Amino acid sequence: MGGFTDYENHDGLGLADLVKRGEVTPDELLDAALARVAARNPAVNAVVMDLEAHARESIRAGLPEGPFHGVPYLVKDLTSPIAGTRMTRGSRFFADTPIATESSEHAKRLARAGLVIFGRTNTCELGLSLTCEPQLYGPTRNPWDLTRTSAGSSGGAAAAVGARIVPMAHASDGFGSIRAPAACCGLVGLKPTRSRNTFAPFAGEGLGGVATEHAVTLSVRDTAALLDATSGIGPGDPYTAPAHAGPYLREVGRDPGRLRIAWTSKAPNGASVDDQCLRALVDTARLCTDLGHHVEECDPEIDGAAVVRTFLTLVSTNTVVNLGTHPTARRPPREDEVERITWLTAQRGAQVSGPDYVRAVQTEHRLGREMADFHQQWDVLLTPGLATLPVKLGWLDMMMDDFDEYWRRVFAFSPFTVWFNLTGQPAMMLPLHQSAEGLPIATQLVAPFGDEATLLRLGAQLEAVRPWMGRKPAVAGM
Repeated sequence: MGGFTDYENHDGLGLADLVKRGEVTPDELLDAALARVAARNPAVNAVVMDLEAHARESIRAGLPEGPFHGVPYLVKDLTSPIAGTRMTRGSRFFADTPIATESSEHAKRLARAGLVIFGRTNTCELGLSLTCEPQLYGPTRNPWDLTRTSAGSSGGAAAAVGARIVPMAHASDGFGSIRAPAACCGLVGLKPTRSRNTFAPFAGEGLGGVATEHAVTLSVRDTAALLDATSGIGPGDPYTAPAHAGPYLREVGRDPGRLRIAWTSKAPNGASVDDQCLRALVDTARLCTDLGHHVEECDPEIDGAAVVRTFLTLVSTNTVVNLGTHPTARRPPREDEVERITWLTAQRGAQVSGPDYVRAVQTEHRLGREMADFHQQWDVLLTPGLATLPVKLGWLDMMMDDFDEYWRRVFAFSPFTVWFNLTGQPAMMLPLHQSAEGLPIATQLVAPFGDEATLLRLGAQLEAVRPWMGRKPAVAGM
């Protein structure tokens, strides 16, 4: 591939350093990214909106001297409106949403970091799946196996990074939508603490407090530096995460000390876990022991049966509201204007009473207290990243008619992620292993509420002894 041929040998901070030293220009980096979109996107269908004109104008206007000065970046087509661009939320009903006149605070902070936003990535309708197969744009394919899911709802972002189109991309997570795609595509995926990144000025919280946004990245240090650039309270936020002393990037490479690490393979909903995913978890626990940490198997004592039930109450009621937010239609969609599961989820939400919603919020908070008790003894909890390898495209079908079966499949595939959306804790996927088929297998690291620093220290330590950045899928050779 022509142009800046060293592009894929660097993470985001590495590319920014090359720009700073004058070895490459932002325009040359953008050219390299666009060349990879042209060559690889037809295979993976990750990038669904071309914002090259927006990117070139940003460069011409003068990029801020942020930590990612000149680095190409993609934003998910679900959250973070950007002034002068459109956002369709992966939905036919919202496809004619007018051009945004104001950027979200998160998007403004991305721009201040020096990132060059040149496109939007595919997502499922309203983020309601752990796959990325919307009727609007068609399925995104896993760069490691084009017959399998890249997961969702940030599947387009993860496929783009996995295919090495960009070193990192914007993502969001309501029940695993940063972490499941990172696990499927061999990336780092941190879901920050609840409210670590603001939703201002358009919302105070997402999905009753279970949703947040951040990114999928090739390296732990990019995850840390990006969190430094975006975190912090926004105007009108109803609450904020505990402040961290000093930059998160400073935690990368810092000695984590002798951590107390628990591991569990027990899913809250009782889902079975694939043998290869279990072996990866046990090997990660053994690796942590070898690094000097105190490691034991220990199942947190939580009300596991309440996890999925509570989430479905929160997501279904919020779907009712979200479907009424088209800025010009000023009406909710008709049944034939949205995908079947979107419609059925909203119908279920319409049946939830006010007291039942309050009980769900109270249960969400109770689960957080139960995990806070657990972390009095343990610094970190390890779980399988997913319960299975990436599933085949079509298995998580948002056009199916069975609401209960659909959501059963979602949480059979990823039973360990929604748990920490409800508790609000930071949780991070690391792609430490590969399957016999050559697919990425991740382990999830979970820390107490507000303690991303411990995850970044431990994650960087594991990355140093078990690096993954040199692994590339075949599609990255296109």
